[in-house]
Amino acid sequence: MQNKKLKILADENMPMAREIFSRFGEVILRPGREIGAADLVGIDALLVRSVTRVDQALLADSPVQFVGTATIGTDHVDQAYLAQRKICFSNAPGCNADAVVEYVLSCIFLLAAQQGFNPAERVYGIIGVGNVGGRLQRRLQALGYKVLLNDPPRAEQESGFVELDSLLQQADIICAHTPLTRSGKHPSYHLLGSEQLGRLRENAILLNAGRGPVIDNTALLQIGRQRSDLTFVLDVWEHEPAVDPALAQRCAIVSPHIAGYSLDGKIRGTYMLYQALCRHLGEACGESLNDFLPEAELAWTPEEGRSPLEIMQLIYDPREDDRLLRETLNLPLDAQKKAFDQLRKGYRVRREFAALEVADSRQPELLKGLGFRLAERD
Repeated sequence: MQNKKLKILADENMPMAREIFSRFGEVILRPGREIGAADLVGIDALLVRSVTRVDQALLADSPVQFVGTATIGTDHVDQAYLAQRKICFSNAPGCNADAVVEYVLSCIFLLAAQQGFNPAERVYGIIGVGNVGGRLQRRLQALGYKVLLNDPPRAEQESGFVELDSLLQQADIICAHTPLTRSGKHPSYHLLGSEQLGRLRENAILLNAGRGPVIDNTALLQIGRQRSDLTFVLDVWEHEPAVDPALAQRCAIVSPHIAGYSLDGKIRGTYMLYQALCRHLGEACGESLNDFLPEAELAWTPEEGRSPLEIMQLIYDPREDDRLLRETLNLPLDAQKKAFDQLRKGYRVRREFAALEVADSRQPELLKGLGFRLAERD
């Protein structure tokens, strides 16, 4: 591939793909769910997101030599087949981790306001302590909150982790951030089924912004009908883009798999693939990430007596995504699935907390722990 103009096919929902990759040659954009083998004729590099299944059926007759996914997860990519074909592969671990963490924090603080509890007085449980879970852990601990961690692969090598049952029984707020795996020593598929969900403590909040099938959605609806004390927040769904209307109705907050959909995270994911392709070609990266990040529309604000939740909502308010998804749930199934994808495709510009500088802060440590920039005092 080196020393020639490349032909690159990219998911049209990958922001800045044409701007970032055009230095290598022609960039063709296609809807991710519609990418098929016929689209790969003459294609040198394929850039996808999570909705495109990349396997032998897609690549068998193609000349593709580089595959990149602008996502943390890789369960949609047959890496064994790529290795067999000697196709270079790269993903974007951590690209949208901060966005997911901020989605979680926004939901927690919103629920705290609605239910009348103090987030500092709750015990948090994180299932899966990788890029997202690890960053959530660090922010919660920076706030001084008590955090329990469950990650069996890491627990085999490190200390500081608890068994899943112990976490479920002790944590008030449980956040699932595992990758989706169906085999191996620690599969995560239906990690939380009827038995595990039955161990949730009274008034627990269960939030999944990782992979939908990690929680058995049928079992989740069943336990939700049996226990009115439980609160569910779902950004991911077992059979998405299909969403079970009954399960959504039982949830306090729902969204269409957009927890990581910050503009910063999306562009960071595209840029990480740019770096990977440069390495593959043996070329230097000519631009930095900041060359592609736009100035935030709202980059500075005085606190003016606002609560932390109100400041968070200047950047992100989960109620808008909740409203938009619920408006689609009475549609016929095919129309509902298309609407789910359209909500993702047409997602509004959303920045990360670090894009906002807060001045005159009366709660500097709290806001800093949440991820905001604080104006320097004279």
